[in-house]
Amino acid sequence: MLTVRLILESFRFALKALKVNLLRTTLSLLGVTVGIFAIIAVFTIVDSLERNIKDSFSFLGSGVIYVEKWPFPGSDGGEEYKWWDYWSRPNASYNEFKFLQTNLQNHDGLTIFAARGNAVIRHGSSSIGQIGLRGISDGYEDVFDINVEQGRYFTYDEIEGGRTVAILGYEVAKALFPNGRDPIGETIKIRNGKYVIVGVQKREGQSFLGTPSSDYGCLIPYNSFRRLYQTGTGIWNETSSRIGVKGRESDIGLVELENELRGQLRNRRGLRPLDKDNFALNRPEALANVISGLFDVVGVAGWIIGGFSILVGGFGIANIMFVSVKERTSIIGLQKSLGSKNYFILFQFLFEAIFLSLIGGITGIVLVYLLTFAPFGSLDVILSFKNIVLGLGVSCAIGVISGIVPAAMAARLDPVEAIRA
Repeated sequence: MLTVRLILESFRFALKALKVNLLRTTLSLLGVTVGIFAIIAVFTIVDSLERNIKDSFSFLGSGVIYVEKWPFPGSDGGEEYKWWDYWSRPNASYNEFKFLQTNLQNHDGLTIFAARGNAVIRHGSSSIGQIGLRGISDGYEDVFDINVEQGRYFTYDEIEGGRTVAILGYEVAKALFPNGRDPIGETIKIRNGKYVIVGVQKREGQSFLGTPSSDYGCLIPYNSFRRLYQTGTGIWNETSSRIGVKGRESDIGLVELENELRGQLRNRRGLRPLDKDNFALNRPEALANVISGLFDVVGVAGWIIGGFSILVGGFGIANIMFVSVKERTSIIGLQKSLGSKNYFILFQFLFEAIFLSLIGGITGIVLVYLLTFAPFGSLDVILSFKNIVLGLGVSCAIGVISGIVPAAMAARLDPVEAIRA
């Protein structure tokens, strides 16, 4: 109980010393404030950039493996991108999709789809261009998130039968049916084909990188899409198809799914054991890993930039603490002569250094928080709890490092020599 009282008394002495020397306290914490602000600001912006960029690729799906002819750049382990080999590969086919539907086991969703950019959709005298038209098969809703706000999703018979039905993106419906008109049941024209609107997707908004958004898209059944555009396995098709397979949550890293998928496709395409794969199994996580690697470098730069400021602030706090010990030497001697323990004296100065550094760190974090209200266009900047804890932790560590030596010197003073001083 006595120990707790002595520690609380040390807190009181430290706070009193900071209040008495307010100007000196303010000047001392500026270095720590600038350093913490620099580090946490860099980390906050880097984390926000990384999160916004990854969100921009959310249209690729989460936990999904794509069967394509072209591998993602950088997914081949840094080897040269052999486009001349990839170009001659066959595209994924509808028959392969049906084969995988029958034989593939370790998955939670399987679909084949094809996309066509710059499509034009017409309704009466109104039209809208540069639309992403996508033909989708059964199982598409299991692999990707489809948020239908008005109307409904496709039925199984509509998809398998290739019916002329469509689901519009939010902005497409708004352009073709202004003034809040209900588009459900209306007819639109896509490449001279008439399609009945059965649903409208919820507004998604623009991503940070301007990646494809469902707002400017249109979904139709895959078999209906094939009547508009050539989607065979050949290399001269108007558009190529992709097979998307969603892994199970229990399959950490999608290892089982990828191995099974590779084996089934090699079997389907008749590849011999020594033959190389003539397909690519792409995973969006590979792009995310490349992005994370780039931002790790920026994070190191943030530590270096803020480290110099914190170093200056730490020296400033240490210098102030040495001066404080010198000024209060006689008081230390008086306290020790009255029976104060060494740790009581040590805690006074150590807590003072920690308080000084912590106030500077909190000020820097508050400045970063205010920075999040500044307009950054489509970049959404958020100060995370992790960065707040990091800033406070670094501040406390600087306080301990800067104050431990002056505090130890004060604790070891001889009470007679201290009073005489």
